[in-house]
Amino acid sequence: NIVDFNFTADVERQFDDIAEGQLVWNTMIDKFYKPFHIQVETTTENSARSSGERDLGVHPESGEKIIVRIGRYGPMAQIGETGETEEGKKPRFARLRKEQFLETITLEEALELFKLPRDLGEYEDKVMVVGVGRFGPYVRHDGKFVSLKKGIDDPMEITKDRAIELIEAKRQAEREKVIKIFEGEEPVSILKGRYGPYIEYKKKNYRIPKTVEPTELTEEACMEVIEKSPKKK
Repeated sequence: NIVDFNFTADVERQFDDIAEGQLVWNTMIDKFYKPFHIQVETTTENSARSSGERDLGVHPESGEKIIVRIGRYGPMAQIGETGETEEGKKPRFARLRKEQFLETITLEEALELFKLPRDLGEYEDKVMVVGVGRFGPYVRHDGKFVSLKKGIDDPMEITKDRAIELIEAKRQAEREKVIKIFEGEEPVSILKGRYGPYIEYKKKNYRIPKTVEPTELTEEACMEVIEKSPKKK
């Protein structure tokens, strides 16, 4: 019950009650901490460390064991035993999606996770691969990553044509982002950003004053803006 997914939500609700004056904070802490401390002591003495592991069954083709558990980066599915087997096989891992939970995911749903990364074919003689990473689903092409549109693109169903469309859309956005580039030993770029035009120099960004027209800036003027910019603490 300590690692239950509802634990944080319950405590947050009590914090809200405290903030609204409906609950005295030290009373809440007292009721929480005393049984919690006892449970921790008992668990430390009598129980092994738990990873929330749940056995889902076996792979329909290979017969390997399939489990879900808490990994280093969160909930994940695993095919095969931990460590290398006598046959030289190593376990394979896949992260659970945001809407999936260790307690409810099925064997079929876990197997779907291992269909990624998925090869979508070639574009401009380079392979396109769709997968799911730390920041969500993506298409990888020519060493670059393009995010899939949330609520629109499903990594399991996205087509080759749609992937090309996303790649070209990102290229177009990058082209439109560039206002000017002064080539040199250390290039100076004038770019369009989320909060307006800015100068990029030596991997650092510098805001362009609103009184300055970005298209009229020379390389010398850019360096002047950079020199006058306040130094970050």
